[in-house]
Amino acid sequence: MAYVITDDCVACGTCLDVCPAEAIEEGEEKYTIDQEKCTECGSCVEVCPTEAIIEQ
Repeated sequence: MAYVITDDCVACGTCLDVCPAEAIEEGEEKYTIDQEKCTECGSCVEVCPTEAIIEQ
């Protein structure tokens, strides 16, 4: 399953730097994950300081 970023995101950008698929983009209030690009590697989940990234 692909990952999604919840409203707990504080837009710190940590996940953006570790995504090997470049599936994470900056949104207006939080970051988002492009479901078609996400390879479900979990790198973003491991580094998120607010645990805002979950499996959909």
